[in-house]
Amino acid sequence: MVARITIPGRLLDALNYNEKKVQRGVAELIGDANFLLPSSKMNFYHKLEGFEQRNSLNGRAATKTLHVSLNFDPSENLTDETLKNIADDYMLRIGFNDQPYLIYRHKDAGHPHIHILSTTIRADGTRINTHNIGRNQSEPARKAIEAKYKLVQASANKSLQQQPLAINAEKIQYGKSETRRSIANVLLQVIPSWNYASLPELNAILKQYNVVADRGKEDGFIYSKKGLQYKVLDKDGNPVGVPIKASSLPDKPTLNNLQQKLDKNKLSKEKLKPLVKYKVDEALLTKPHTLQELIAQLSKRNIKTVLRQNAEGRIYGITFVDTQCKAVFNGSDVGKEYSINGLLKQMNTSTPVPLNKNNNIQPVPSIKQQHDLSVAILDDLLMPIADNSLTPYLLKKKKRKKKNHS
Repeated sequence: MVARITIPGRLLDALNYNEKKVQRGVAELIGDANFLLPSSKMNFYHKLEGFEQRNSLNGRAATKTLHVSLNFDPSENLTDETLKNIADDYMLRIGFNDQPYLIYRHKDAGHPHIHILSTTIRADGTRINTHNIGRNQSEPARKAIEAKYKLVQASANKSLQQQPLAINAEKIQYGKSETRRSIANVLLQVIPSWNYASLPELNAILKQYNVVADRGKEDGFIYSKKGLQYKVLDKDGNPVGVPIKASSLPDKPTLNNLQQKLDKNKLSKEKLKPLVKYKVDEALLTKPHTLQELIAQLSKRNIKTVLRQNAEGRIYGITFVDTQCKAVFNGSDVGKEYSINGLLKQMNTSTPVPLNKNNNIQPVPSIKQQHDLSVAILDDLLMPIADNSLTPYLLKKKKRKKKNHS
């Protein structure tokens, strides 16, 4: 069993996320606790009011919501009753057994999993401390429940452990769900909980969900007005459908609002850099001969990689997406030796792996191809594809006309 805990900014969004899935037939409410009415007699507003009445007892707490997902091995065929018992047992062990909570069984993933939604505000108005709850309460609870119910242990469940973002947000498939709602759901899960310090770094995360934040062309109207749009990407990484304005989405993830988060993350990210550096060093100790082999080793350590290439197909940068500590770093930010050139030098190779349109690794060709690498820092650009066909204006020099001295 793998337990994932998030602390959403608003309970309404988390409740709406689960209830919408129930409406679409891909989830089912299988249990509840400590409400005045049983769930079978409650509609959406009854549930919301029950949580809001409890939350109103504390006007000081900044966060009041607990959203947990318990994920099980695909081989485990668990009944609704067993899942409810596991949820009740889990909430007891983490100290939330007296709180109102709802239990949803989701049916839209390749493995059985449930979501538990609760409030951190007690009946006396005090708040349950959730600092380090994953390590101090959830981890011991997980191990005890695995033993009690004879579940597949998390340490043996590599596929679930290494899924980076497939718990509370889903990879969007264009045409299969409403665009605005799908984008909003991804953003509500990613923006508050990940450590990123630039729009390209945020996009490195969002693209795992087939979403991208777009400022538009530099000479365009949207860019000049500091606007921001969110787009859905197809399987090849190309934008499809109608862009959604940031100002029309929940919590308004506009450029100005994101900037506040970016500034805070610059400080918090520094504490996580040594851990990412250690994982890359550990991967390099396996003596990978190619960039492809290094990427495979990093994946085993919960680090996904995004390779950046220009319009000519030349790889000029690498981004590390650590799905365990939820942080994003450009290679050069970790250190000079972790830039794309630095990594290739450590592996004694100068042949980068070609990419397809979606920045996925393609098999190394049998014929060696030598490429010159461009290592220009392009973090100020939104999209990772750089266009080198245009010469920067400041580098253009006007040709002087030759004077005729005759």
